[in-house]
Amino acid sequence: MPSNEQRRQTAKRKLERQLERRAERERKRKQMTIGASVLGVVLVIAAGAVVYGLTRSDDSSDATAAEATPTEESPAAAAMPAGRAEALPATVDCSYVPDGQPPAKPATTPNATAVSAEGVAEVALATSQGTIGLSLDRAESPCTVNSFVSLAQQGYFDDTPCHRLSTTGLMILQCGDPTGQGTGGPGYGFDNEFPTDQYDPADPAASEAVTYPRGTIAMANTGQPGSNGSQFFLVYDDSPLPPQYTVFGTISDEGLATIEKVAAAGDDGSMSAGGGKPNTPIQIQTATVAA
Repeated sequence: MPSNEQRRQTAKRKLERQLERRAERERKRKQMTIGASVLGVVLVIAAGAVVYGLTRSDDSSDATAAEATPTEESPAAAAMPAGRAEALPATVDCSYVPDGQPPAKPATTPNATAVSAEGVAEVALATSQGTIGLSLDRAESPCTVNSFVSLAQQGYFDDTPCHRLSTTGLMILQCGDPTGQGTGGPGYGFDNEFPTDQYDPADPAASEAVTYPRGTIAMANTGQPGSNGSQFFLVYDDSPLPPQYTVFGTISDEGLATIEKVAAAGDDGSMSAGGGKPNTPIQIQTATVAA
């Protein structure tokens, strides 16, 4: 029969083991909590990068190419509005405001009065990698189409590079800056149109991701009101973005094939927010508006 001392020692060892197990459980619980917190921060950063992605002010210290690293935990994007809830009148007045910056290439401000909101403008981008045909929809975004056509007719896009490719999260090729650095514009800015104007600014849906479909052409901006200029992006596969980038047309099948050829070679990863210059350079040689 064990003595009292032996019983005390046995009880002591049992208590010590219980305390050790309890401490181990507490340590693991803290590790899991910390891990979950870190994961949450990573997902928030990744989501923020998607919103931050399509600006027109890239530079070496704060590149604005999209770093969108989608995760399986990311929510699915909603559908973009199918079209305007109400048709625009036949003509509209636009506002093109000097942005205080010299144009990256000589350009004059387009006519802003009685701008057509009907029909389609066909534009052919002859590039070093093949032709990219664009059909620009005046009924969706007349002021944007008016600006793009004006710049194309002035030769603003001729002999300019597509400076940015993204192949992760956002599937886009970005062009329209004659400097090739992502900082250039025409010296004026203008407001968003479709689909931004289909949302009440106070509606939370205005800042939640929708799908920009494959074949879409849309404007890049800085995230500030009135900051559309000359930079645009070509969507070669469905991409999630808040509806804060003006959609103004579609890309031809031939054009998509050209972009996909460039995308297949990837990018140099030079932009801190993700993506970079295409490994296969692509230069817009001419932008021609059909008569």
